[in-house]
Amino acid sequence: MTSIRNRLILISVLVALSLWNLRPRQTIVGTKAEGGDSTETHYGLKLGLDLQGGMHLAVEIDQSAGPITNPEDALDRVVTILRSRVDEFGVAEPLIQKVGNSRLIIQLPGIDDPERAKAIVQRSAFLEFRITDMHGQFDNALPRIDAALERAGITMEGPQAPGQAGVSAIQQLLGASPDSVTQADDSSATADSTKAATPLFSSFLFVGTLPGEYLVREEDFERVDRLMQLPEFQRAVPRGLELLWAAEPTSQSARSFRGLYVVESRPIITGEMLSDAQAQLDPMFNSAVVNFQLTRGGGRIFGRATAEHVGDYMAIVLDRRVQGQPPIIRSRITRNGQIELGNTSIQDAQDLALVLRAGALPAPITIVEERTVGASLGEDSIRQGQRAGVIAVLIVVAIIAVYYRLAGLVAVIGLMFYVLFTLGGLASIDATLTLPGMAGFVLSLGLAVDANVLIFERIREELALNRSPRLAVDSGFDNAMPAIIDGNLTTVITAAFLFQFGTGPVKGFAVTLIIGIIASLITAVFVTRTVFHIWLLRRSPTAELSI
Repeated sequence: MTSIRNRLILISVLVALSLWNLRPRQTIVGTKAEGGDSTETHYGLKLGLDLQGGMHLAVEIDQSAGPITNPEDALDRVVTILRSRVDEFGVAEPLIQKVGNSRLIIQLPGIDDPERAKAIVQRSAFLEFRITDMHGQFDNALPRIDAALERAGITMEGPQAPGQAGVSAIQQLLGASPDSVTQADDSSATADSTKAATPLFSSFLFVGTLPGEYLVREEDFERVDRLMQLPEFQRAVPRGLELLWAAEPTSQSARSFRGLYVVESRPIITGEMLSDAQAQLDPMFNSAVVNFQLTRGGGRIFGRATAEHVGDYMAIVLDRRVQGQPPIIRSRITRNGQIELGNTSIQDAQDLALVLRAGALPAPITIVEERTVGASLGEDSIRQGQRAGVIAVLIVVAIIAVYYRLAGLVAVIGLMFYVLFTLGGLASIDATLTLPGMAGFVLSLGLAVDANVLIFERIREELALNRSPRLAVDSGFDNAMPAIIDGNLTTVITAAFLFQFGTGPVKGFAVTLIIGIIASLITAVFVTRTVFHIWLLRRSPTAELSI
């Protein structure tokens, strides 16, 4: 009796733990910037991408701009930053894991806005604060820049003279037609020696209202940007200065212009010293802004720099694009500031605040593979998986109940506990249930039935030797257990190799299979044997055992 009581206590504890792990849980959905007041209820087990729909991305570090010094370390930092971004975005149960030394797999279940999710994942979010060209160094260098481009063979002229050469390689680079940009070679100069070439680059610029600000017509934006990439242009730019485009075009006098800002190459501070960022609507202008706060150390550096530049204009640069019009520094700024986003929506501002809080990526990343699974497909998978599982259980229950009679019903009771222990075990390790995982669950169910079959056949052999029912049950369990352990142990070893060397779906199958095997052993050793003992205690020692 003491042994049975101890067994019942242990079984009760396992049941309580399983039910506790499978309890309904409330999960906050939405970013912190959005308030995080929306919740979803999850019942213990998480559903994978193939069951609830969502997005699958494979990304790699983009080294097209130059090799990364330590790609593996950079990839580890990308994992940390992306996990923070995805958590802030409010994705329930995301999966972010490394594959080799160059690729990441990102699974975002339940995503209903894939494009927004991709933008948040890919955005570099490198924030800088730079002083504009307050002394007009670039303006003084414009004649030198035009001359350098002219020496390289690029000039702005009128209509092409007859007999001139066709579109040159430089014209193709600039995307211009022969009547606007020509290559100044000897033949063209001879064909139209009376034409005076006008400066090329400076002719595209209109002087802005702020120091270091220029405007370019939106239709010329790409052409001017390609000019700025030429080595001859880069060498002619004054040392210590850099040209950056505005993030969005602006309208003036019914025309669209793109701002071009000349800023100092060295930022006074970067977003690495950001401690917080929150989006909100400016009540005065009803426009989206992001309020930020710097760390204590960052505030000291920022305070010293802004105190030295009172009266200067400071560009707020995000991913090498100037955000809004550079504000003037009217006094020393310490830890708090604001990024004006103009006509940007509040959702875009919230996304920007999110990636700023998570931090900038150490290198750009490229999406090399993308798959989207619809929610309806996931629902079909769940429905079909449930149907397959129910049919399998019913068939197994029917067979063992008919073949082993009342002992078969004991096995059915044991299988009920097995299902509870397996699901509770998966929930306790925060496992994600996928279609391969459901397959592993059904397979482990078959192994649990196999254990009962071995035990019952051993009991039958003992009864054939005219042993008493109680002795036959004890001997049957004792003699069958080595074979059960050996068979299950080999399966666990195989599943462990699958988990170690497999990827996502294979790992899910292996985890479910291992947890199921452990649950089947516990069920066979404790639950089924305990039910047998209780059954035998309520019967006459000489009564025939229905098996």
